[in-house]
Order: sequence, then C-alpha cells, then structure tokens
Amino acid sequence: MYTPRHWKNVNLLSILLCPLGWLYGLATALRLAFHKPQKVSAPVICVGNLTAGGTGKTPVSIALAELLQKNGRRPFFVTRGYGGSLQDILVEPDRHNAAQTGDEPLLLARRAPVVVNHRRFDGAQKAVSLGADTIVMDDGFQNPALHKDLSFIVIDGEFGLGNGFCIPAGPLREFVSRGLKRAQAVIIVGPDKHNLAAGLGLPVFHARIEPNRPPAKDNSRVIAFAGIGRPQKFYKSLADCGFEILKTFDFPDHHFYKEAELLELIAQARSLKADIYTTSKDYVKIPAALRGSFKVLEISVVWDEPERLTKFVMQCL
Repeated sequence: MYTPRHWKNVNLLSILLCPLGWLYGLATALRLAFHKPQKVSAPVICVGNLTAGGTGKTPVSIALAELLQKNGRRPFFVTRGYGGSLQDILVEPDRHNAAQTGDEPLLLARRAPVVVNHRRFDGAQKAVSLGADTIVMDDGFQNPALHKDLSFIVIDGEFGLGNGFCIPAGPLREFVSRGLKRAQAVIIVGPDKHNLAAGLGLPVFHARIEPNRPPAKDNSRVIAFAGIGRPQKFYKSLADCGFEILKTFDFPDHHFYKEAELLELIAQARSLKADIYTTSKDYVKIPAALRGSFKVLEISVVWDEPERLTKFVMQCL
C-alpha cells in the first residue's frame, strides 16, 4: 500500500474517516485484551511500531541483532514473511527467493537465522529448537500470540505519529496510550521533529540511518525507485550522497515487481544515460537475470548512545 496523504495532518478526509479509525483502534484493543500470550524459553525482543508504513523497523531489528551478537547472544529473527508463499521454514538465502519468504526475511537472514511463520509462537518455538537463545521479532507488536520480554516502539522522527488518528483516518495501528503501556522503550529514527521524546513516558533511544559507505559514482545521474512505506526517505539519502536524481518511481510497500516494470525502468535509465538505484529490500525481489542493471544503496542504523542502549537491552534480558 501507499502511505495516504491525509495521514500526515488533520484534514476534512481524516475527520470524515475518524469514526472508522476509532472502531479500528477499539477492535485492536479488544483483540489484545482477550488473547493470552504464550511464553517460550528464550527472551523475546519485539521491534514494532504504532503506525503503518516505513519507520525503519527492519534496519533497527538488524542493528539490535548485531548488538546481541557482540554481547555473546545467539539471536534468531521470527517474522511472518509478508507476501511469501512458504511457512514454518528456516530461511536459506541461497535457496529461497522473495516470492517464497517475503522481502524482509531475506534481508534479515544476512545478519542472523530467520524463521518464517505467521504463527509467531510456533515460529519462536522452532527458533529455540534450532538453538536460538534470544528471539527478535521484526514487527508483531500488535500480535498477541507471543509473550514479549522487551518491546521497542520505533518512530520515524520526521513523520512522528501523523495526524494521531487510527487507520483508515490516520496511520495509527492502535491508540497511542494503549501501545505505550505495553512497550518498555521507544526508538526515534532521525531528527525528532515533533518533540515526541519528552512526552512519551518511556526510555527513548535515538538513531539515524546512514549509507554503509558512499557508493562509487560511476555515474552521478540516477533514477531511483522504491516499494517501501516512505520512499522519500530513500531518495533523500541518495541526494545526500551527491547523486543527481532525474526521476523517481514509487511502488506500494512490499510490491513484487513484474518483469515489464523492471524493463521499463531499464529503458528509462538508458534513455537518460543514468544508473538505476533502489533499496536492498527492493533489490531482493528483482530476478537474478536482471539484477546487473540495478544498484543498491545499502544502509545501517547508527545509535546516538550505543553503550546506554546495550546496557538497557542486556539488563532487560
């Protein structure tokens, strides 16, 4: 899905949809209230959010797994594998593709083992049986099936909480007050442009997303495309690296690309004598035969206070 424009501010459309948003928030609250989470023998860290769309959960999850590994833990990711055809599997990047696992599991598998199962408790049980001593859930904060020992809410510092309404009137997956009661900490990615940190009532950790290294500029002229929640963040990162962005193409989040779409992008780039850049999340969905025509801007999460975060996480475990 695309991030609707009316989610950013209070406007006529969001006000008209507000009753539906209230019902959505109420339904989420009731679902969480009437399900008892099941506990596995390993601690579970949930990386979730209060809003739909791209807040940076996946790179944050990867960064937390790296933190755990540096401190002697053996984390496994557990995810539902949105859009994938396979379930209850340990992801093997050399054997599986995005159509089978979804896009995010292939990215996560670069850092640590990944179990895909839409039943989060069963997935966590499988991970423990395979040797996990810590479970990291990428998303799943509103899923009541699995007990969480530590829940982080990730917020995009630029977007904040949008207009403060629940889906479809706004971006919220649940009422903010209820979500904050279930979380132990908040991670704000990027500048806190809405001054949220002071009013959340939870420990707040700040992070930023940066390119792993400045890409080699064989050609500074580029076209860019992305199928993520907020593609403008990706385009800004490219511009910050010094690229001249000639055209951009937005696709829905988790979009699976058709060959015709990719060939059209290649034709556009050739006509403009430009390179084509995309995100790592999109790159894994490109067929191997076409990947040579595309380049990736790899990114990482950089913590403002890594020692403080490490101490907090290890104490919670």
